Amino acid sequence: MAIQHINQQTLAERWQVSETTLERWRSIGVGPAFLKLQGRIVYREQDLEAYEEQCLRQSTAQRAIQQSSNQPSSFA
Repeated sequence: MAIQHINQQTLAERWQVSETTLERWRSIGVGPAFLKLQGRIVYREQDLEAYEEQCLRQSTAQRAIQQSSNQPSSFA
């Protein structure tokens, strides 16, 4: 299976956040893993799916099983 990559603009559209938000998350070390290839930022689809899985909740009262520095406090 070939690894699929998406760029920052596509991820921003997918999650309905600004590209600036993704840039801020990267600078403070939260959000999904990313690759920096010759100055270009891309995300592996498998990493995005894993990150989205970590963010799943059944209710607003549910706490994360393990609070990770990889998780933003909000999606905006």
